Amino acid sequence: MKKQKSDIAVLLDFAGSYKALTFLGLGLSAAAMLLSMVPYICIWLAARDLIAVAPDWTRAGSVARYGWLAFGFAVGGIVLYFAGLMCTHLAAFRTAANIRKQGVAHLMQAPLGWFDANASGLVRGRLDAAAADTETLLAHNLADIVGTVTLFVAMLALMLVFDWRMGAACLLAAVISILAMFSMMGGRNAGFMAQYQAALDRMSKAGTEYVRGIPVVKIFQQTVYSFRAFQQSIEDYSRFAGHYNAEVCSKPQSVNLTFTEGAFVFLVPAALFLAPGALAGGDFAGFVTNFAFYAVFSAILSTALARIMFASSGMMLASGALARIRTVTGAPTLEAPACPKLPQGNRVAFRDVSFTYAGAARPALSHLTFTAEPGQTVALVGPSGGGKTTAASLIPRFWDAAEGVVEVGGVDVRQIDPHVLMDRVAFVFQNSRLFKQSLLENIRAGRPQATRQQVLAAAEAAQCGDILAKLPEGLDTVIGTEGVYLSGGEAQRIALARAILKDAPIVVLDEATAFADPENEALIQKALVRLTAGKTVIMIAHRLSTVVGADRIIVLDEGRAVEQGAHAELLAKGGLYAKMWADYNQSVQWKIQSGEER
Repeated sequence: MKKQKSDIAVLLDFAGSYKALTFLGLGLSAAAMLLSMVPYICIWLAARDLIAVAPDWTRAGSVARYGWLAFGFAVGGIVLYFAGLMCTHLAAFRTAANIRKQGVAHLMQAPLGWFDANASGLVRGRLDAAAADTETLLAHNLADIVGTVTLFVAMLALMLVFDWRMGAACLLAAVISILAMFSMMGGRNAGFMAQYQAALDRMSKAGTEYVRGIPVVKIFQQTVYSFRAFQQSIEDYSRFAGHYNAEVCSKPQSVNLTFTEGAFVFLVPAALFLAPGALAGGDFAGFVTNFAFYAVFSAILSTALARIMFASSGMMLASGALARIRTVTGAPTLEAPACPKLPQGNRVAFRDVSFTYAGAARPALSHLTFTAEPGQTVALVGPSGGGKTTAASLIPRFWDAAEGVVEVGGVDVRQIDPHVLMDRVAFVFQNSRLFKQSLLENIRAGRPQATRQQVLAAAEAAQCGDILAKLPEGLDTVIGTEGVYLSGGEAQRIALARAILKDAPIVVLDEATAFADPENEALIQKALVRLTAGKTVIMIAHRLSTVVGADRIIVLDEGRAVEQGAHAELLAKGGLYAKMWADYNQSVQWKIQSGEER
């Protein structure tokens, strides 16, 4: 059985060639801690010499030399420590950068359907913020842990050299402190950081949704408390963090600080107990010297233990961050076929296709079969939740069918190279997204190698002439800057220009005119004629007037194709489509009447 790597080893793997800098930084930190002990030894040596010649202090001629040695080693320790931190910081920054790069590279291989189930704010928090959380561990905490462990080993050796009984008394404070920290971070509280991060994720996701919904909240004069999910996530986080702070940490932390800051308290009773024996043995001066040694070194305990506590919290934070990173790097990927096949033509065929979303109680599609020939327009209509968008999303492999086969050009889409498949399909969604770039680059996203003239021709074909004419810099105008924004219908026309420029032989239209006003809808319809000419078109529509001229209409209800045929044929059948058509016409003719008209 393969041994699972520790979280630290996994993070260091992300550092790549910079891993060596981490180890160098840890070594320098350990050396710096050893050097930082020397000034305390020099203080003790000076105290020993002074005690030996008391009360004639002038005979202690080495005190000045010990002082300069203490100063030199202190400066040397500081220099080594900062050199070590420089190394660990460089490695930490590279690690965080590599986590982000590898995470984004992995997401580029994920099926687009995965992003529907994972909110953008949540993905960003899991990847970007979690990568930042690892920096503290790698840049500071690891160096502090290694340095502190080195310091403890050296202190343990020194404290047991002169008088193990006084040394044990000093170390008793360390034992109590470690037990207190374990009660806060170990045992049943070991999973606290994972729960804490989960609460943060829920609050971040709900906060993003709330910000996006602020226009609706303001229109209806509501407050944050009306957004139940956001309010609940804040209360859950507050309750969880408050409980951990008040119930779990308050007493152990009080004990920890009391004993680490007052380690000297343990030394005094031990000294009083040992003093009579030292007097009787005639070595009281040596006893006083040893007491001075332990009194000096007990002051180091609080600093060392505080570093351990903060470093341990950094370990917990990094472990939680790595768990969040794994949810991104563990996202499913589109498997490229080992021996890809090239589609022969542009026919789209569904053959007994079924699909169920993860966690869903019933299938979104059940045994769906239909064919769209090149040059044909096939419309998918039906009640909401009938499976229209799901069916369309299986063509470019946003998801893969659970049963059956989706074919393009006579080849199962799972046997086509993903890049070849995406080159053959163009999409226009009902909610088009534009980048914060120039219109030129937004349209050119459809074909990055296109020339400026080709982009301009696509914009004209998409009826974008009036948009370009009103913008200060035409195609070079950057969306989202200096108050430059487009309406929903205008943004949709830019998206159509992008699809026209791509010139893919298969076009998927998902309610392309949903958010357009009458004027924009007329222009979009003209653009659609240009986009779909001679193409295999799969059209999803709720406005039945847009599918009247379709070559074939597939009526989906609860994932099943209940009717197929042309508009006139389906009306003659008097089934679900005929009922939907009657309801649609009634809604179109509906109007508000005045009192006199009634």
